[in-house]
Amino acid sequence: MTVPSSRHTATTATAVGVPPHAWLSARLSLYLRRAPETIDPTVPLAEYGMDSVAALSLCGDLEDEFGLEVEPTLLWDHPTVESLVRHLSAALAATEPSARDQR
Repeated sequence: MTVPSSRHTATTATAVGVPPHAWLSARLSLYLRRAPETIDPTVPLAEYGMDSVAALSLCGDLEDEFGLEVEPTLLWDHPTVESLVRHLSAALAATEPSARDQR
């Protein structure tokens, strides 16, 4: 699988106020090769064809974009967009802004 490329720095994403849902929807649309509006946030991503390679790549993207450390099992623990956004929002809220900005 070819990894989609559209990298931003963590400070760029947070500085312009990109919420995790908007970033995640755009990123998933690249991996799943479908328009963001066609991804139901309550449907497991595996039903759209998200495989383990794409899931691990997305974990790396999340680490790069938001400066978070995520487990490789993230998408199995949070299989829907809705669940994943809740988890990411909580993780981002728990991090200190100064720690994210230094990355």
